Amino acid sequence: MTTTEPIAPPPWGARAKRIALPAVISAVTLAGSFGAADSQTDRREADWLMVVLILIGSVSLYWRRTRPVPVLWATVCSTLAYMLMQYPYGPVIFSFVIAAFTVIRCGHRLAGWAGIVALYVGHVGGRLILGINEDGIYQILLVGTIFVVLGFTAELFRAQRDRAMAAARTRQEAELRKAGEERLRIAQELHDVVAHHISLINVQASTALHLVDRQPEQAGPALAAIKEASKEALVELRSIVGILRQSDESAPRQPVAGLEGLEQLVSRTSRAGLEVHTIVHGDPHPLPTRLDRAAFRIIQESLTNIVRHAKANAATVRIQYGEDALVIQVDDDGQSLTGPPKEGNGIIGMRERATALGGTLTATRTPTGSLRITAHLPL
Repeated sequence: MTTTEPIAPPPWGARAKRIALPAVISAVTLAGSFGAADSQTDRREADWLMVVLILIGSVSLYWRRTRPVPVLWATVCSTLAYMLMQYPYGPVIFSFVIAAFTVIRCGHRLAGWAGIVALYVGHVGGRLILGINEDGIYQILLVGTIFVVLGFTAELFRAQRDRAMAAARTRQEAELRKAGEERLRIAQELHDVVAHHISLINVQASTALHLVDRQPEQAGPALAAIKEASKEALVELRSIVGILRQSDESAPRQPVAGLEGLEQLVSRTSRAGLEVHTIVHGDPHPLPTRLDRAAFRIIQESLTNIVRHAKANAATVRIQYGEDALVIQVDDDGQSLTGPPKEGNGIIGMRERATALGGTLTATRTPTGSLRITAHLPL
């Protein structure tokens, strides 16, 4: 059995705001029209029909936000009837002005201009048909000019509203794009950290299992390396998760990984059985945070791929500090293969890091058939 709950009415504050304008316009229009009737003795006397026509236009403003076009035509009809019946000139036009302004500002431009033209043409044409010729040509042109000014004023406000909405959409899209880029960056960080440490743990665990029965006294270093790798993985993961939580002010907003941690990375990888040689060209100097982190992650991912796939005994990391760019090259002495290397998620992620900084990353074969990663990161 399906039950439906009644829709709650809008709060009293919202209803009061919607009622306020129609109530004020009704009071002002009625008071002004009755006051004008006392001084305009040549016009038709005020009666109950005048009150009805005034209230039709002013009360309909209650729905101007939800049904602006029907409200506009209600004010057009009531105002036109009021004028053609020669009731006293007064503030009866206020309801129509507000309705037309609202319609055009909300984007219903054709309906708004159609209402303005209909009221003006109906007024002029109706007076000719009914034989009411007391207004001269100048007064007719003046009324038409006022209506045109009303329409263009509403157009100006509509254009300003559209610009504000477009600017808000642009800001929202920029925020969403920035959030997406941040999620991608965090995903890359998680991939690099998890893949690197899990690969080292896997290698060390395989070594420990191999030695635990034959040479149990030599399994200790492998188990110690597993413990250290898992501890470092937890530290880096905690740092990355701190970005997402942002509840602990002491948590760093960005991972601290950078080239200053290269020595620890080399030592950790060497304990996994891969001998790593580091060669630095140029004068090392502090790098921008994003560049420093990207360089470290590219080296880390390259060594991770070597440990997992290359069946290599040694790797060489070359870092060249240039005037315009930082160049990283990682080679290994692994299996000799021919043809272009297959690009998995690791190489794709490294290339995305380099591209995000305006740089390039290539994966090629060395003359011996092993894999070479080369990254150019502009300063």
